[in-house]
Amino acid sequence: MAVEFTPSQSAVLELRDEKSIVLEAYDFLDEKRLLLAAELLKQLEDFEKLSDRLKQQRHLCRSAMGSAVSRHGLHGVQLYPPAEIEAHLSREQRPFMGVTLAKSELDAEDAPDNLLVANPSPEAVDTGNEFRELLFLAAVLAGISGNLHRLMDEYQKTERRARALENVVIPEIEQLLVNMTAQLEEFDQEEIIRTHRGHQQAS
Repeated sequence: MAVEFTPSQSAVLELRDEKSIVLEAYDFLDEKRLLLAAELLKQLEDFEKLSDRLKQQRHLCRSAMGSAVSRHGLHGVQLYPPAEIEAHLSREQRPFMGVTLAKSELDAEDAPDNLLVANPSPEAVDTGNEFRELLFLAAVLAGISGNLHRLMDEYQKTERRARALENVVIPEIEQLLVNMTAQLEEFDQEEIIRTHRGHQQAS
């Protein structure tokens, strides 16, 4: 440790108080990393479930696009005007152990009944709807992904601090207490011997 203590009873008491404070800090960090780990697992489970849904939705998008290409041809699909989506990204935030967790989603009106063309084909409408659903899923997944990054960053910081206390600071304090107590016992023994000799010489 950086602080040096001159062996004395007051120094021992001060060091014991410091050890108590450090142990409380370690207990807090230990509990914090357990809570962060639990939340990480929960968010990761949600992320994996939503990733599976997103993967399935991609297949639906490809299938719908294939049908549209079969109906209109590749050039016709490229010229087909897109549907308009009136949407905005909403985010609900909550604090958790020093981390801001966010829930994101797209708020939008119901899917339009038709595209910006007269008499759109069913294949074109299906394609637009499938990609619209893909966009909405991606918005939710983006929020969870951000949560995972922030939680992992905070967990790693907490883990480093907890390990520093557990493996460095606490052992150093304990060793210093042992050394200081041993020195004080030696001082006491020497004082007893000096006192005894003084009495012998006086008699």
